[in-house]
Amino acid sequence: MKLKKIEKRQWINFSIWAVLYTLFSAWMENWLLLLGLVVLADIFLTKFIPWGGWKKSGNPKVQNVLNWIDDILFALIAVYMINIFVFQNYQIPSSSLEKTLLVGDYLFVSKLSFGPRVPNTPISFPLVQNTLPILNCKSYIEWPDWGYKRVRGLGRVERNDIVVFNFPAGDTVALKMPNPDYYTLVESFGREAIRLNRNDFGDVIYRPVDKRENYVKRCVGLPGDSLRIVDNQIYIDGKILENRKNVQFVYYVETDGTLIRDDMFRRLRVSADDRLLVSERTGGVEYYHQALSYLGFTKNSDGRYNPIYHLPLTAEALETVKKMPSVRKVVIEPDLIGGDVYPVGYNLGWTRDNYGPVWIPAKGATISLDGKNLALYHRCIRNYENNTLEIGADGSVRINGEPATTYTFKYDYYWMMGDNRHCSADSRSWGFVPEDHIVGKPILVWLSIDKDRSLFNGGIRWNRIFRRVESFN
Repeated sequence: MKLKKIEKRQWINFSIWAVLYTLFSAWMENWLLLLGLVVLADIFLTKFIPWGGWKKSGNPKVQNVLNWIDDILFALIAVYMINIFVFQNYQIPSSSLEKTLLVGDYLFVSKLSFGPRVPNTPISFPLVQNTLPILNCKSYIEWPDWGYKRVRGLGRVERNDIVVFNFPAGDTVALKMPNPDYYTLVESFGREAIRLNRNDFGDVIYRPVDKRENYVKRCVGLPGDSLRIVDNQIYIDGKILENRKNVQFVYYVETDGTLIRDDMFRRLRVSADDRLLVSERTGGVEYYHQALSYLGFTKNSDGRYNPIYHLPLTAEALETVKKMPSVRKVVIEPDLIGGDVYPVGYNLGWTRDNYGPVWIPAKGATISLDGKNLALYHRCIRNYENNTLEIGADGSVRINGEPATTYTFKYDYYWMMGDNRHCSADSRSWGFVPEDHIVGKPILVWLSIDKDRSLFNGGIRWNRIFRRVESFN
């Protein structure tokens, strides 16, 4: 084909796509991608390869089907690229960030805010995290497996940012019991018991970083920070980190015998799932019921407690509850109900409400490999930064086969916590979030559905739709 036969329209189309593709290659900081310009030149100009030949058919019905296939493939590729490099949808599945983000909020998560990652598993089905519905199989192919690379974004993770990230402890998963995480299960039941009992735990599989479950929390600790929690108050480098207005804790609320009405719960913004009446041994509340006498609640002459509720409340809601005429006593949920904390299996005397101090690793910083540091940072060294780590019976350490007394971190790490402090499995439970696990920043609530109410009776939270996430902070 001679160049003089190429139409002006073809040159214009090629020029537009070539400029866009060159800018994309520069953004990726990978000039080898420019070899793709040869393909673009053939698609738009020379056409030595019959790119659309597979659609040619003399049968109109077949031609129509092939056109549909072409449109669907283009749409899937477009969605895939947007999902990786621009934004993705995310639904709030749990109450860990209430009352900032609510169960039933649907979000646009910006990949550009912190810079999109080049996918570890580039061959995957779009709009599915790790498992294809119905078929119940992996939605991705593990080869090729690319290393971590993040391209330039609009900014960095800042303190108090709400962040979507891949669950760090989700590298290994027992499919029938994904919660609690695999490492907590190992501590509770033993590794062999989990692998042998497939009826209860299912297959144990490994997931690449970008195919681990997505979590959303608030970043309260940055690389290099020293974080401590004292009586539920966070301190960073010895200074108080002021709580956001929607931070809430769980309280036991005793009334004079009167049950709290639904309209009052709605005023307090306590969902139906969180309204636990723990004074009666019904509805699976035995665990909370056992704490009542420890908290100082007493039974009446008939041997029964007054109504006692287990409720997550913001500071504003707490003041409202204390002013209710029917309320007799309010007690914050104690540490003993908080459960195990990170590092699991190593007793530092830390609890959910009184934790640390813990230093958050920063790229380039070096630590000594003593017993405490190995307990805190062995997952960073082994699982996140992909080193072999061997600890001898005498306490000696070998990293990648070489004796080591210190370690220098390759990544920055973050400390993530939910605003619903007593109902959030967060960094207190499973530790640090490496930089390569950061997905993006929620920027907009585009839909919000209240599952406690019917669709036409408050089921859609109109006051939250198309509002920036920052407006709820």
